Amino acid sequence: MAKRALCIGINDYPGTDSDLSGCVNDARDWSATLQAQGFAVTTLLDAEATRDAMVGAIGALVRDAKAGDTIVFTYSGHGTWVEDEDGDEPDGRDEALCPYDITRAGPLLDDDIRILFDRRAAGVRLLLISDSCHSGSVTRGDDADLDPGGPRPRYLPPQAWMQPGTLPAAPRAGAMNLIGGMRRTGGDLLLAGCRDEEYSWDTGFGGRPNGAFTYYALKTLKQDRPETYDAWHAAIRRYLPSTRLPQEPQIFGTRSARRMRIFE
Repeated sequence: MAKRALCIGINDYPGTDSDLSGCVNDARDWSATLQAQGFAVTTLLDAEATRDAMVGAIGALVRDAKAGDTIVFTYSGHGTWVEDEDGDEPDGRDEALCPYDITRAGPLLDDDIRILFDRRAAGVRLLLISDSCHSGSVTRGDDADLDPGGPRPRYLPPQAWMQPGTLPAAPRAGAMNLIGGMRRTGGDLLLAGCRDEEYSWDTGFGGRPNGAFTYYALKTLKQDRPETYDAWHAAIRRYLPSTRLPQEPQIFGTRSARRMRIFE
């Protein structure tokens, strides 16, 4: 059984005035953690993470996997959306990841990712960890580790990267779907930094930039040593949401997948 991973972290978004600070650290931290668990890891950082490079790397991750293999894809960067053109989104918009060259090449849509993920061989387990996107509020949790200063949302509004006159219409009410291609049976799991209507926050801990979700996910993994994904998610929820970090981490997958041993 092979274990392979792709870790993407993008701080630099040329032409948008919306740079982040913790995403490259996130990707490096996930990479180190996964390598320690026996994964062969590929990373794409900042200018390496063009849209074409992201498509190619996700495609290779999927193409080379065989039945019984586990693949992990982590993404830290901005999320965005465009108007849905094929009618498959109840809220009228396609959610997307933001590559380094989004102002030139455009976003990587959930529809595009669905096509790539659907090419997997049967029996390949997929874990997707997304530390990006959308807004809400709640006051609880523990943010004592958080550095002073205001966190920044990992959301890139369409007007930040689209040309005037091409902006999409306002979304319709309804449930959003950040990432397509997750199978409803088997071992597929999505760990997300927030609800679809919330933001994931880019901030700092001990003078080092990180995404809040990534920081607490890795802190609890080391500190609590949870055995299953459900237990890991519950540990993260002790810290998030909090007063200064109003994001509610999510876990999606079958009951059996959520009860699997982590990274196996």
